[in-house]
Amino acid sequence: MSDLRTHAAEIAEQFSDHLDVDEDDVEERLQNLVDEYRVPVDEARRSVVNSYLDEAGLERDELGRGGAEETLLADIDQDEQWVDVTAKVVDLWEPRSDSISQVGLLGDESGTLKFVSFKTSELPELDEGSVYHLGNVVTDEYQGNFSVKLNRTTSIEELDEDIEVGDDDVTVEGALVDIQSGSGLIKRCPEEGCTRVLQNGRCNEHGNVEGEFDLRIKGVLDDGEEVHDIIFNKEMTEELTGITLEEAKQMAMDALDTTIVVDEMRDDLVGVYYRVTGPTFGRYVLADETERLTGPADAESVLIKARSI
Repeated sequence: MSDLRTHAAEIAEQFSDHLDVDEDDVEERLQNLVDEYRVPVDEARRSVVNSYLDEAGLERDELGRGGAEETLLADIDQDEQWVDVTAKVVDLWEPRSDSISQVGLLGDESGTLKFVSFKTSELPELDEGSVYHLGNVVTDEYQGNFSVKLNRTTSIEELDEDIEVGDDDVTVEGALVDIQSGSGLIKRCPEEGCTRVLQNGRCNEHGNVEGEFDLRIKGVLDDGEEVHDIIFNKEMTEELTGITLEEAKQMAMDALDTTIVVDEMRDDLVGVYYRVTGPTFGRYVLADETERLTGPADAESVLIKARSI
């Protein structure tokens, strides 16, 4: 079965309880977007799903995905996937938005992952320290950091058992040899539950929007033997560079150019040795702790390495 046929079958199954959707029609829509308009497959899928949502008069969180697979938290590395998880509620904290019912940390033997439950989903609250089987949750991504969202279709079953929560943190060190595209002062989609980075003022899911400013660094750390992709979120970027979000916005405003921010970061940071600790998601290490080192950096070889990336 081709990739597009697989996507078509999954979309048809999603809407089977709401619309009379034909797999051939779904595949034809996907094929048209991918072949005629050169739209990436993931974006084509979102576009087709959104059109069926409009036709059915549904919100995205009302749409389940049949046959969701039982997944370990550490194996979640894709956005907008429907999965089942069995996990312990490790921590709960105060939501920052009135639209959120609960936010906290889930844990299983593979590690931990953030979860969010929205008030509109009208789900029972989870208790800290309890273990649950959560059916049909949807994955989300922010700065390379994955989480799961509980939605109206999520089933919650409390289990009479305990889970030994694993530690998924790693520590890597080396010279920062590159700061990649998508770093510095960026804009994110402001729509509720969406944190995608805008490309030319456009969100892949919500189209043209007025974005919200954020700071991040996507860096490459090289220890001479291995190369590690690192993501520093706003707080870690401010700590690393000494540049706050407000200062970065002012710099860009004065220069009428947002690239001045990442250029200054690159001048200050590339070639410096760091030790970084944090969880891994996909190919990225998410920096929770960063220490500047006085390691045996060969400046010339570091610059050669940086230019080759």
